[in-house]
Amino acid sequence: MSRSPGAGRFAPSPSADLHIGNLRTAVLAWLFARSTGRRFLLRVEDLDDRTAAEIADRQLRDLAAIGLTWDGPVQWQSQQRPRYAAVVDHLVDRDLVYECYCSRRDIAAAPRAPHAPQGAYPGTCRELTAAQRQRRRTETGRPPALRLRTDGTDYRVTDLVHGSYRGIVDDFVVFRGDGVPAYNLAVVVDDAAHGVDQVVRGDDLLSSSPRQAYLARLLGYPEPVYAHVPLVLNADGARLAKRDGAVTLPEIGAQSAFEQISASLGWPASSLAELLDRFDPAQLPRRPWIWRATP
Repeated sequence: MSRSPGAGRFAPSPSADLHIGNLRTAVLAWLFARSTGRRFLLRVEDLDDRTAAEIADRQLRDLAAIGLTWDGPVQWQSQQRPRYAAVVDHLVDRDLVYECYCSRRDIAAAPRAPHAPQGAYPGTCRELTAAQRQRRRTETGRPPALRLRTDGTDYRVTDLVHGSYRGIVDDFVVFRGDGVPAYNLAVVVDDAAHGVDQVVRGDDLLSSSPRQAYLARLLGYPEPVYAHVPLVLNADGARLAKRDGAVTLPEIGAQSAFEQISASLGWPASSLAELLDRFDPAQLPRRPWIWRATP
């Protein structure tokens, strides 16, 4: 595992073209990394069958068009399956995972412990016997997912934007029933493999950080520094989406998009170099940017 120099990263999933909110997060990830002397890496999270290589190519072109530079070749998660399989095998050998046959509907309908958040896994399959697992396999007719056997507690992380954040760590999925490594496993393994010690991303992912930090500790990886930055919302206060119109780089224009992004951060600039000179994480806006398309 690489340890030095440290690195930040941006890791889009190529299921849709990047909109101005995604680009803003990419700019912030770049600024956090470069301002601290870290390398900046790009990772394409293309494990899901809803992703497409041609979308990834457009995303990379858009990032370059607004001036982002990155170190080394682009990493593709689809090329790292042996790495994930080795980690899953390691967890199996340590008896830290178990088969789960529950659907999302099963989990939603199951009774849960008091104060457990909505969606937390209630442990239905945790203590099944071999005979019960075989019966569930026959009843469902689908391969099981693998869940991490945790202690069911919460875990605290320190975030550069949100401060101390504590979230529950339930028995979360590390390997899906369709044979795809789960997000929470893949990102932890990839970050450790490439020396990523700074994770900057949208604050919609803040709740996933305790699970990922817990898994990193379990695997003996260093826990990264987190910075979950505010999202970009539309005029109705909802997450920005393609339906809002004129939100992608070809529609806005690279220079216009960059200038809008820099102005939204409070440091109007015409280039990334100029913005880097002005960047101060302590002055980063803590509220979402409400974006309105210009006529």
